[in-house]
Amino acid sequence: MKFQIKANVLKEWLNIVNHAVANITTTPILETIMLKVNFSSIVLISNNLEMAIEYVIKEWVKINSEWSFAIPSKLFTSLVSLIDDEEIEIELLSWNNLQIKTENGKTKIKWIDATEFPLIPTIKEEISISVKWSILKESIEKTIFSSAEGNIRPTLAWLYVNIKEWEIIFASTDSFRLSEYKTAQERPLDINFAQIIPNKTAHEIKGIIKDTEDVKIISGHNQVWFFFWNTKVYSRLLNGKFPDYTNFFPNSYSTKVEINRVDLIQALRKINLISKENNYSIKIKFNSNYMVLETGESQIWELDVKVTAALEWDENIIGINSIYFLEVLWVIESTHIAISFENALSPIFIKPIEEKKTKGEFRHIIMPLKI
Repeated sequence: MKFQIKANVLKEWLNIVNHAVANITTTPILETIMLKVNFSSIVLISNNLEMAIEYVIKEWVKINSEWSFAIPSKLFTSLVSLIDDEEIEIELLSWNNLQIKTENGKTKIKWIDATEFPLIPTIKEEISISVKWSILKESIEKTIFSSAEGNIRPTLAWLYVNIKEWEIIFASTDSFRLSEYKTAQERPLDINFAQIIPNKTAHEIKGIIKDTEDVKIISGHNQVWFFFWNTKVYSRLLNGKFPDYTNFFPNSYSTKVEINRVDLIQALRKINLISKENNYSIKIKFNSNYMVLETGESQIWELDVKVTAALEWDENIIGINSIYFLEVLWVIESTHIAISFENALSPIFIKPIEEKKTKGEFRHIIMPLKI
């Protein structure tokens, strides 16, 4: 087996398939990528058993002979990243040696029999839909931050995706906060897609998705494929039901303020310098013309920051996690936001105040801390 490829192309596809390579595992084959070298294309595959990526290269490559093999991803990627030559020649030698040759030198590393590489399950297609790439990417960005970390709360480390008729809905929660983002479809669908996708899969899709017209989604038997450009991302799905969360968003309030989002971000960044010593617990006082953000007393100092705000109805005091508060502000794009709640123990409702019509509707709640 031998082929030549542009170095920048090789670096690009390694960056993509490495998203599904296991980092540290008791199964070394999961730390490899498989190369299927055909006469017309090269297919790269990574598979950590929860997610897999296939990437097909048909251009910028010259193929002399066919073969399939696996190679340690970390070593191969590190080596290729240091190559400055324009073109790389890769040749399979005897005794499990792989030669990587450029104009200025050559290196040999060991390859692994491709039969040891785990097969990606075949999906029996039940649902097939297409979604605009920009909507998919933005929906993930607006919700993934409030899903749980997989190693801490694995049962909440998912995104709920509901695509139906004219509407696309993404939602996530880690039990302390909840995000929902709704977007209108440009054309209606005659089939419903309602699944719970691992946040790791969603995060990787967000990172590698490129400017393309549509992303095709195929699912069946608790599995899903995402097709875009020359990339396929496979993932297992959660066999369960996402909670009916819509009633968690409050319909009434006794306190509401409208405030400049950028001013509030700057205030929270200051507060976080101190609040991290108290697990990011802060107190917020809502007064007639401003909000006051306060930290508790630490070993070094305490801090309060005043931000101009327009209060509607009652003055009040709440406790909140300042990191959670800051993270939701980063994904909102409007200049001003509205913050409302019924009392110090009720969910804190945060929503953008749109100056102009946008393509999506975002809303978020954070559970308060005891004062």
